[in-house]
Order: sequence, then C-alpha cells, then structure tokens
Amino acid sequence: MSEQGQLAKQIASDLKTAMKARDDKLRIATLRLMQAAIKDRDIQARSEDRCCGLSDDEVRQVLTKMVKQRDDSAKTYEDAGRIEMAEQERAENEVIRGYLPQQMNAQEIETAVDGVIADIGAEGLKDMGKCMGALKSGYAGRMDFSAANKVVKERLG
Repeated sequence: MSEQGQLAKQIASDLKTAMKARDDKLRIATLRLMQAAIKDRDIQARSEDRCCGLSDDEVRQVLTKMVKQRDDSAKTYEDAGRIEMAEQERAENEVIRGYLPQQMNAQEIETAVDGVIADIGAEGLKDMGKCMGALKSGYAGRMDFSAANKVVKERLG
C-alpha cells in the first residue's frame, strides 16, 4: 500500500477514535465522507502511475473542494427553504474546516495580492494569470481564490 501524508493518517485516526467513543453521529459521518473522498483521490492518483499516497497538500485540496461543495449545497438548500439541510451542510463544513489551515481574511488577501503584484511587476489584466499562479503556489489551502481573483481584477483593471 502507498504511503499517506500525515493529514490523511490523522483523519483516519480521528475517525477510529470518534467511533470508539461513540462520538456525535454527524462528526463520524463527516469523517467517513472525508476518508472516502481522500481514498477516491488516492485511487485516481495510483491509476496515474504515481507510486506514493496523497501528500498533505493534495489532501487539503480534496478537503477544500468538499468545503466548497457544501457551501454551494447549503445555499441551494436555503434558497429552496430547506433550512435543516442547509444547517447540516454547514455543520459538516465545520468538521472539515477543522483539518484545514486558518483561512485568510479579506485584509490579508488584499495584502498578499498587493505583494504579488509588486513582486511580479504586473501592470494590467494581461498579467492576471501570473498573479493568480503566484498566489496559488504561495497560499494554497489558506486563501479563497475567488475573492483573490476579484481583488487582482480591481488592482490591475
């Protein structure tokens, strides 16, 4: 079997502990969903002839995608008047976010964007791709890139 990163091992360990302690059902179910998503991504990586398990960064990408999916679902449920389902999605998100680094606030995003623009010497929207690439490599897992995209557009536009 391939070697996993520490984050995937931590999630598996926390699931075992939660099950033994007969923890909150929502927490156990969410940890199981997280583990299944990580396993699916690991299987996909192995089919791409990669020898090792997922790195912590790849696990964070899986978890970040899960958070975004739940945010979208919560909004959809809320719009449809299914408040209890929206609350469940948000509760699952709280469990998932516990395994992700602290997200940057709006001020921190603006500061990071200004720094990248200065470092690259970006002068217009033609440099937007370079800016976003630099932000993604430097702040993966910590930054909301859709918010960063808006700030970059404001600064370069």
